[in-house]
Amino acid sequence: QVQLVESGGGSRQVGGSLRLSCIASGYTYSTAWFRQGPGKEREGVAAIDRNGIVKYSDTAKDRFTISQDNDKNRVYLQMYSLKPEDTAMYYCAADSSAQIDWWALRALDFAYWGQGTQVTVSS
Repeated sequence: QVQLVESGGGSRQVGGSLRLSCIASGYTYSTAWFRQGPGKEREGVAAIDRNGIVKYSDTAKDRFTISQDNDKNRVYLQMYSLKPEDTAMYYCAADSSAQIDWWALRALDFAYWGQGTQVTVSS
């Protein structure tokens, strides 16, 4: 069982930036960021595999950057030009298998989940 711990959430004004971090306690092949805003369903934001291949949702591709430090088992989500609609609980998710369709950004594909970190964007 791999434990995931997110950090870096907080409050920002519109147009601000924020970097989220996810630390894994063990080996993971792919890691993704999901978010769930008030009254909304959980949605995939970005994902990265061990080889550095990335996938973004349409809402994230122009403003968010996912990256990783494999040596430290860390994955980051750098968010720029924040908007009020980015307000959500952000979750790190990961899996150790290379067989899942991690690029599909489906929550059910990932076995390990963190507790989430809150991001609030105000105008």
